[in-house]
Amino acid sequence: MKILKFGGSSVANPERIRKVASIVGDKILEDNDICVVVSAQSGVTDQLVELCGLIPADRGKCEVSIRNIELRHLEAARELIPVPAQPEVLAELIALCNQLNDIVRGASLVGEVTARTRDLILSFGEQLSAYLFYQVLKQGGFVVSYADARAFIRTDDCYGHARVDNETTYKLIRDYFSNVRGTVIVPGFIAGTSGGQTTTLGRNGSDYTASLLGAALDAGSVEIWSDTDGVMTADPNYVEKARNIVQLSYTEAMELSHFGAKIIFPASLQPVMAKRIPVIVKNTFNPGHQGTLICSESSSNNGIIKGITSLRKVCLVNVEGCGMVGVAGIAARMFTALSMNNISVIFISQASSEHSICISILQQEEEIATAILRKTFSEELGSGVISSVGSESPLAIVAVVGEKMKNMPGVAARVFEPLGRNGINIKAISQGSSELNISFVIHDNDLPATLNVLHNSMFN
Repeated sequence: MKILKFGGSSVANPERIRKVASIVGDKILEDNDICVVVSAQSGVTDQLVELCGLIPADRGKCEVSIRNIELRHLEAARELIPVPAQPEVLAELIALCNQLNDIVRGASLVGEVTARTRDLILSFGEQLSAYLFYQVLKQGGFVVSYADARAFIRTDDCYGHARVDNETTYKLIRDYFSNVRGTVIVPGFIAGTSGGQTTTLGRNGSDYTASLLGAALDAGSVEIWSDTDGVMTADPNYVEKARNIVQLSYTEAMELSHFGAKIIFPASLQPVMAKRIPVIVKNTFNPGHQGTLICSESSSNNGIIKGITSLRKVCLVNVEGCGMVGVAGIAARMFTALSMNNISVIFISQASSEHSICISILQQEEEIATAILRKTFSEELGSGVISSVGSESPLAIVAVVGEKMKNMPGVAARVFEPLGRNGINIKAISQGSSELNISFVIHDNDLPATLNVLHNSMFN
């Protein structure tokens, strides 16, 4: 069994869908035991997110938005599906969009979009895309079936980023696939509760779908198809000389993904990592390229440093005060308050003096996070134990990742010396005891220069 996952850019338009169908067709001819996970067409999920924001305020714009999504899929179907089969396919696409319209109409009458309704609305991107791709393969003469992921990926009711019940999910997947043969098309990103409600697995959740299927079915491999030649040494949008990384360990891939590299959703690696199933990152538009292999072992082909990754639109929040020194529980209260408000901490740095704790979060959460922490420590701010709770933005995080960095003297010097020489100021630094990652915060404007300076130093 092989699992193939195709992202939104791979199925963005009829031309690209044909390309994906050709790739899958070749795989079927090699081995018919294949499962294909399909994402929503590029931009559709964003349209559905915007639609959720329009519901309470503008019913007219909601109808226009749904109609645009419908027309996009109908036009693609007319171009891809033979004329005799079009009535059936078009009717199903229209029926899905009518369901979406009914849900939106109901939410607009109530005047709000609950988290459960939002998940249901967002699920239509994958439903439309996967059904269309299933029909393209079917009309192309291949023996394929369509499987609704909600039938076997079981989650709790934490709408928006549901937690998967792995034990139940694996059993349901194995039971379902024991009764089907040949190629199966599955919409990514979506799942269901035990009560039959639709949930989603978070953005990039289609990777998670593929990983869960791979782990449950003990797949020979999971292939992630996107629009780049595998994983790159740096973001090619900023670094012209960025090149392909041939092989990464699971931990290296997770570190690179966490700080913004477009590889695979970090949590998605956990199921395949536990089963030691290799993941291959390939380019839909250059299928002959070897891509990147992610497996248990790192490779020395790319040297000590495997890659440089970055994350923009972040901010630093600093809690500072002389009275914090030696006081137990400050950090616990800080992280508990943020966690209770679903604010994820990306980066942590604390000096040994305990005079300050510095964290990095997404810039969009800056205002609410500082307000929460000022409220949490209002008593300490009033008494002077904590002198300030402040923030700074716009910033970016850069991470230098490599498993071979461990116990290797001089790596930090190789990172920071060229930055200092080029006048790039470091706001904060963090390195774990595993020595797998050196990460630091810089001003957002310095990011392109930082990436190029580091890449030239490390790889050229």
